[in-house]
Amino acid sequence: MRFISFDNETSVSPDDLFMNEALREARLAYAEDEIPIGAIVTCQGRIIGKGHNLTERLNDVSAHAEMQAMTAATNFLGGKYLKDCTLYVTMEPCVMCAGASYWFQIGKIVFGAYDTRLGFGRLNQKITHPKTLITGGIRENECAELVKEFFRSKRTKS
Repeated sequence: MRFISFDNETSVSPDDLFMNEALREARLAYAEDEIPIGAIVTCQGRIIGKGHNLTERLNDVSAHAEMQAMTAATNFLGGKYLKDCTLYVTMEPCVMCAGASYWFQIGKIVFGAYDTRLGFGRLNQKITHPKTLITGGIRENECAELVKEFFRSKRTKS
């Protein structure tokens, strides 16, 4: 895993810095012809889990970026809970991933683009753990544009 140090003297916030890493994962998904959503999990300023959508490659509808990153983080920590961790994801989690975050007891979720169709906030805002802090809209335009570009490219190929 990569260690990213945060310098308080810079104008870049930790959320922007770590969302950049989630975007890196989303671009990997795009290159693999997967819906370009990326996620990382951090703990004490260190990336301890990362992932991107693998639903096509694994033929598994549950292989979302968040699931990959949270599972990698618990494997790294050697325990099943992520209470002191933050999940960064380029798109608002779906109900499945938000529900999984409840069971992982993730401390904080930071996401980029809102998903007005399938995002958990539209469908069930109380699905995350009651102690989980949630921040949305971090680098929203960049995160949303990557997904839009992916689907535009799919339409032009058909």
